[in-house]
Amino acid sequence: MIRLARPRRPREPTIALINIVFLMLIFFLVAGTLARPLDPGLTLVRTADLEGRAPADALVIHADGRLSWQGIPVASPSAFLADLPQEMRPVARLLPDRDLPAANLVALGRAVQAAGAARVVIVTERGLE
Repeated sequence: MIRLARPRRPREPTIALINIVFLMLIFFLVAGTLARPLDPGLTLVRTADLEGRAPADALVIHADGRLSWQGIPVASPSAFLADLPQEMRPVARLLPDRDLPAANLVALGRAVQAAGAARVVIVTERGLE
């Protein structure tokens, strides 16, 4: 009696599919744990309704180069720093006009540092939002 070989069915590529699903599972587990979730009882502060205002201690630089602080004209960066209270002197905030040339802003920032400010911060429109 001669046995006939059974025709083999082609194997389905289930191993490859399992590998792909496993890799996707690992990817989403890692990607989901990169950032810790916030405490569920935490409600964040909304600042969208706040009105943006310039800091009271900011030196306003107009487009034509005039300087003012709290609406009072200022002659020079050193005069501005002399008028600031002692606790505000290490950080000088500059509020430049949009049309002020960048070279003038850089020169004024250097002049403020030379007058004694340890750090110069430029306040922008986005910073006020």
